Order: sequence, then structure tokens, then C-alpha cells
Amino acid sequence: MLLFKMENPEDQVYITKVKEGDPAPFAFLVDKYKYMAYTIALKVVRNTEDAKDIAQESFVKAYQQLHQFEGRSKFSTWLYTIVYRTAVSKQKESKIETLSINDHIRDTYAPDDHVPQLAQMQVVDEQRHIKQAIQTLPATEALLITLFYINENSVREIRAITGLSTANIKIKLLRARKKLERELKFLLEHEPKTLRENGR
Repeated sequence: MLLFKMENPEDQVYITKVKEGDPAPFAFLVDKYKYMAYTIALKVVRNTEDAKDIAQESFVKAYQQLHQFEGRSKFSTWLYTIVYRTAVSKQKESKIETLSINDHIRDTYAPDDHVPQLAQMQVVDEQRHIKQAIQTLPATEALLITLFYINENSVREIRAITGLSTANIKIKLLRARKKLERELKFLLEHEPKTLRENGR
């Protein structure tokens, strides 16, 4: 059977230590994957507080079930499957609240002091537009776009995480990409022009 390669050899080192009775290394795994775990939960439930709770609950479950992880997939894929299923379960229990586009979401772009200030502003602004556009998508499409394009998961990994078929994933990704293209064209056609003019 062809196995996924562990994305970082350190993951297996930490996992082995935890399995041997040392819980401390699990903190490294939490720190490494907490943002994407939160992001996946947020895309499902569309509520920041619920997403935080789901991410925390998922890490507790992962720790408790770590002895079941045998390395047949990436640790991240296994973890994100727990997060996704926990979020879906939470979604069924409570009414979904729409996430305001003004809610704070951590930027994936970290400004670099060596990059001109105007360029930094434009990249951050584009990041904001992209996030806003993704938030207009249905929850499942937003999740798939995040996993595939932002987290760079393969279709096979996304299938393992969500339980969706390969065909369904590809159809939803295509549909979401077309929606994003339309949305981003509308969002970006004015402000970058303003930035360029201000930079003259």
C-alpha cells in the first residue's frame, strides 16, 4: 500500500515521544497546526468563538486518539479530519452564524521590512480582498479552496479529510474558483488603481 510521506520528520519524532508517555512534545504539534485547524473549523461553522472551541476540542481528541495514528496518512490530514468532523457535528447542534467580513482573521502575509511600504500595503490589501471573497462562498466551497490553494492539500488528502468524492471535490473547486474570479475582479478593479496613483 502506498503511504503518504510525513510532511516533516519532526512530526513523527514528536508523535513517537507522546506515544511513549511524554505529553510535552504534543505542544509542538499544536503550535504547528493550530492556525489551519482553526481555519478549517471557521470555514464550516462561520463563527470565530465556535471555531476556537472546535480547534481546541479537536486537539484534545487527537491527543487522546494518537495511539490510533499509524502513519498511513500525513499527521496533518489525520488531524484535519478530526477537526472537520468535529466542526460538522457542532454545526448540526447549533445555528450557523454568519461571519462578518470585519471579524479579525490572522493575515497569512507577514510584512517584511525590506519590502517597500507601498508594496506591503498592496499585498496586505489583496490578502484582505481574497479573504472577503472566500467568505462569500458556501461553507464547503470555502473550505475546499482553503485546503487546496492555501494549505496546498492534494485532492486525495481533501477526500480523506472531508469524505467527499474526488469528482465532487473537483466540481466544487471549479465552481468556487469561477465565483472567486468574478468576485475578485469586482473587488480589485478600483483599489489597486488608487494605490498606484498614490505611489506616483
